[in-house]
Amino acid sequence: MKKEDWFGVAYVSIWVIIWGTFGSLIDYPLLINNIYEASSLGQLTTFLVTAIISITIAVALFSFFSKKLLK
Repeated sequence: MKKEDWFGVAYVSIWVIIWGTFGSLIDYPLLINNIYEASSLGQLTTFLVTAIISITIAVALFSFFSKKLLK
């Protein structure tokens, strides 16, 4: 694999971790306060919205990081 391939795999992996953490930090208080239950449509919506936000940010920042790190 080339350096660019490793960068792509690492970049996506890091953003999956960021998305999961961000989604969980939002999800936890909603579950504790009984706003919705686990495995409900509300929980799906929370993780879907955080995924869309994370994907948008990741795509926007990709060219910046790739230019800086793949010189």
